Amino acid sequence: MSAALVMQAKGLVKRYGQVTAIAGADFELRAGEILAVIGDNGAGKSSLIKCLSGATVPDEGEILLDGQTVHFKTPIDARRAGIETVYQDLAVAPAMSISENLFLGRELRRPGFLGTVLRMLDKKRMLDESIARMQDLKVGIRSMTQAVETLSGGQRQCVAVARAAAFARHVVIMDEPTAALGVKEGNMVLELIRRVRDQGLPVVLISHNMPHVFEVADRIHVARLGKRAAVLNPKKISMSDTVAVMTGAMPAESIPAECLA
Repeated sequence: MSAALVMQAKGLVKRYGQVTAIAGADFELRAGEILAVIGDNGAGKSSLIKCLSGATVPDEGEILLDGQTVHFKTPIDARRAGIETVYQDLAVAPAMSISENLFLGRELRRPGFLGTVLRMLDKKRMLDESIARMQDLKVGIRSMTQAVETLSGGQRQCVAVARAAAFARHVVIMDEPTAALGVKEGNMVLELIRRVRDQGLPVVLISHNMPHVFEVADRIHVARLGKRAAVLNPKKISMSDTVAVMTGAMPAESIPAECLA
């Protein structure tokens, strides 16, 4: 029996003038899985993810969260619904500390008069919670008070992923999280993505890196020409056949049934 559907999209359409970026795309994310989204340039995967994360409003179709239709007009709406997105361009503030970055935009205030009237931040609580969150995800960073600019690229990406995992209640969306990283740091982020999943949060992973996709994905959503071409089982299909489906060299109807997920 397959796991419950956490997030769905049905018949999404998004047009930019004469260009149709998504042409009736469907999407299904199950509980406790890493779903990779792959597609050639122009396949519509970025537009699909923007609709799911609230960055774009679709022209047609519906998005469902736990079976309920939702309407996201901004990324803040998606965030309020428990959906966190990590972008490849690392939205971290380099001069601020790791704990300040984890709570960026959601700072905790001190209790009582100091917090409500003087609006003083509860730095100790934010630091304590940051340490606990990083320990939960087994991110080995020496000090939470060090500035993010002192970290390597992989460690910075881990901070961004940890922040998303800390506040997401439903879904974590990751857009090319390993694109700018070397092999060792890329593997560090992949390991962190697995831990996020193992803590019970489903992850949507957009990636061009096929070895990474095959290493961590439970299912692979293939976007092609603005639609979902197929959902593949990476344990049953080869990397080369997956690329063939993505490029259209292998039509969806010729994919063996056991390779579908």
